[in-house]
Amino acid sequence: MTTRKNFPEGLIGRKLGMTQVFDEEGAIVPVTILEMGPNVILEVLNSERNGYDAVQLGFGPKKAQRVSKPEMGQFNKAGKGAFYCVREMRCDVNTLGWNSLGQELNVDDVFVDNEYVDVTGTSLGRGFAGVFKRHHMKGQPMTRGTHEVRRHTGSIGMRKTPGRVFKNQRMPGHMGNARVTIQNLKVFSVRPEEGLILVRGNVPGPKGCFVEVRKAMKAFTGTVKRAPKTAPEATQEAV
Repeated sequence: MTTRKNFPEGLIGRKLGMTQVFDEEGAIVPVTILEMGPNVILEVLNSERNGYDAVQLGFGPKKAQRVSKPEMGQFNKAGKGAFYCVREMRCDVNTLGWNSLGQELNVDDVFVDNEYVDVTGTSLGRGFAGVFKRHHMKGQPMTRGTHEVRRHTGSIGMRKTPGRVFKNQRMPGHMGNARVTIQNLKVFSVRPEEGLILVRGNVPGPKGCFVEVRKAMKAFTGTVKRAPKTAPEATQEAV
């Protein structure tokens, strides 16, 4: 028995920043503004030829003189110019009808209001950081003879057993600048005339960075509101 993996469709976008909007009840909602369109299909991959179904998308116009000749040869197949960001998006190409080169995909072709999406981006780089900041460790005691190692990590192993440091041991090092995915972010509003999508909450990365937005991989149903328990009806005592 083989299981079929689910690859929700999505688009490439750019993070413009965060702001606040008001919902229907007048409450303030923090949202992130993402520029999502248009995306251009540069190449179509299918399972018969490539082993899987996917589309190669381009986003962000780029001058032709800033592109190498091999890259320009790839862009010329679609006939829509060059792009800054080129990403591959796995999806069911035949069902969606994304099978023609040069086809433009707008934000309202994929997303609608009040649905949930997964956003992937590169987090902010924080440089070299210690275990206090990087892993939120407690550190060493402030008293009882501790000298100059209050913000240091504790024991990372033993010389005899295991005789080495285990992999993935939490230690000081480069913090941030990693690929991060935040799941189940609610789409507050889709504005196709401006090519924007407003997502509730924050997304990884600085202003101006490229992000990938897909329909939520895990179906989110929200909190189940259960009906309050009612007291059983009193039985009338027999006379």
